[in-house]
Amino acid sequence: MTSDPFVERLVRFGRTLREHGVEVGPGRIQDAIVALTAVDVTVRDDVYWALCCTLCSRREHIAVFEPLFDALWRGQSGTAEPRPLLSVRPNDDDSAEEGVGQGTKLNVALESAIDPATPRGESDHGKGASASERLLALDFREYGQQELHDARRLIERVAVRLPRRRSFRLEPATAGRHLDVRRTLRDSMHTEGYAFQRAWRRNRLVPRRTLFLLDISGSMSPYARAMVMFAQAAVQAGRSVEAFTFGTRLTRLTAHLAGPDPDRALGAAAKAVPDWSGGTRIGESIKAFNDSWGRQGLSRGAAVIVVSDGWERGDTRLLNSEMARLHRAAYAVIWVNPLAADPRYQPLAAGMAAALPFVDVFLPGHNLSDLVSLVTVLERLPNQRGRSGLHLGAAA
Repeated sequence: MTSDPFVERLVRFGRTLREHGVEVGPGRIQDAIVALTAVDVTVRDDVYWALCCTLCSRREHIAVFEPLFDALWRGQSGTAEPRPLLSVRPNDDDSAEEGVGQGTKLNVALESAIDPATPRGESDHGKGASASERLLALDFREYGQQELHDARRLIERVAVRLPRRRSFRLEPATAGRHLDVRRTLRDSMHTEGYAFQRAWRRNRLVPRRTLFLLDISGSMSPYARAMVMFAQAAVQAGRSVEAFTFGTRLTRLTAHLAGPDPDRALGAAAKAVPDWSGGTRIGESIKAFNDSWGRQGLSRGAAVIVVSDGWERGDTRLLNSEMARLHRAAYAVIWVNPLAADPRYQPLAAGMAAALPFVDVFLPGHNLSDLVSLVTVLERLPNQRGRSGLHLGAAA
């Protein structure tokens, strides 16, 4: 596969379209990048329609677009063997032939957020990796101030991809299962009462409530900084996002993270947390959440993200019962454990073993690539009520 960045190939493709009379500006290129992150870039038809719908504004442009897209897809060699449009990097132990998952698509979007002036092939570690590749793979434990600053743009880029659900409210649509009788009858007045064109409505997609429960105990402190930054970006992006931290006690951070200035918001959050790098009382903290905020309906139908390594110093029976309460109220419980990135990891810790039966999705969380997997899971949450589409440990 080609190693050229997909953004460069897409920009060159847009330039070629402009040379042939198709109006393609920077805005349409950005729309095309967003569209490509939502489809499987190894499927030709998906890529074709993603680019056609975003780069072509007139019907006559399609006749120009099709042959140029064929040339782009087959590559400059002109061979008949098609190849993917975008360059895909395999994961640590996966080969490129195993396909492209949702995480890879978001990795592509992340790389476009890196400063384009950063030369490829140069890095602080001299391993020939780009700045984006290094940040995506670098363990949060190795982050310094510069890495946190560079990672913020990437985190803000993916944190806006919050889960959504189908609302009972309807909106106009070009097709659907709900006939819009009022609009159909109104339009029929132009055709002497004959409803030649039927109007439709569909269920509106609205944000699903998302809850972050972040472990800030001593064992999680190397990862807590990046996770709080991720929660801050999510709170800033959506109104239906709540963030809590826990160590020896539960602290609500939503109001502190909601400021427009990320630095000031994170500083206010740090001052509001009295038990940073302290002990771990997961069961007691979740019980405090269930007793106070859960009774107010905050967890009802929500996507609950628990970020913790599962080391419990309290009563594991309490953790088991409180996780059961949380699981009954929530739509889905996603547990992010930085230790799970080790292929030899097994959930043998008493706290993790007590919570795991009530976890719908179990994910690692030690670097930015793992956060991409988390966002992918959030996007793929099924729209119907129930957990039939969720699988323990499935990230793709």
